[in-house]
Amino acid sequence: MKNVWIIAKKELKSYFASPIAYLLLTMFAVIFGFFFWNQVGFFVIRGMESQMMGQGMPMNMNEWIIRPLFMNVSVIGLFLIPLITMRLFAEEKRSGTMELLMTSPLRDWEIVVGKWAAAMFLYFCFLVIMALSFQFLFIYGKPDWKPMLVAYLGLLLQAGGLLAIGTFISTLTRNQIIAGAATFGVCLLLWVLEWVSGYETATWAKVMAYMSVVTHFDGFSKGVIDTKDVVFYLSVIYFGLFMTSRSMESLRWRA
Repeated sequence: MKNVWIIAKKELKSYFASPIAYLLLTMFAVIFGFFFWNQVGFFVIRGMESQMMGQGMPMNMNEWIIRPLFMNVSVIGLFLIPLITMRLFAEEKRSGTMELLMTSPLRDWEIVVGKWAAAMFLYFCFLVIMALSFQFLFIYGKPDWKPMLVAYLGLLLQAGGLLAIGTFISTLTRNQIIAGAATFGVCLLLWVLEWVSGYETATWAKVMAYMSVVTHFDGFSKGVIDTKDVVFYLSVIYFGLFMTSRSMESLRWRA
């Protein structure tokens, strides 16, 4: 694990030594801030309308604010995750340091897991920004924190799977733009596969819907941990990292 930490620390330094991390964090903060402000404003207006109609304040803060925001962040991840992963290996190839990395006394899985862990940490920073915004809800309201933690777990697992796939795609090219575009395409496809179940009930449609990352995040957003959803995300993470490791072996063999 020491070697994994060395690779992860090196990758994090490259993120924060350049404008990449700060730009992504700023973009996320601005976009999420707008969603948060908009959702809270909608909640307040609806609450005032309910009180004026003599219905009191029956609205649930988790259902009206927190759950939609988690779904929004899941969508934002489709755009930010490719920007995080596109440079992981493509930049190594472009700068000519890939050969140095492959001839170092490190095993392939240590390199792969280290880079993936660094990407996960950067994504975790996005979730910290979310938590800072959610503090206002606890100051002025009483949301249920337990479903929030479950939703956070779902976001981390979902991001872990997509980041693993993006890491694999980054090993296939030396062009960061191509790696980012391909990762975005795959992430978007895994998002929209669930749409098939809206008009088709055949077995193949159910299989496609099951492969969608949205299908398995829905339970987490409601505060429910389902074993099949956890297994699905862990399987995607394993598959992505496994394919990345095999790609690294292929590069080493061709070298």
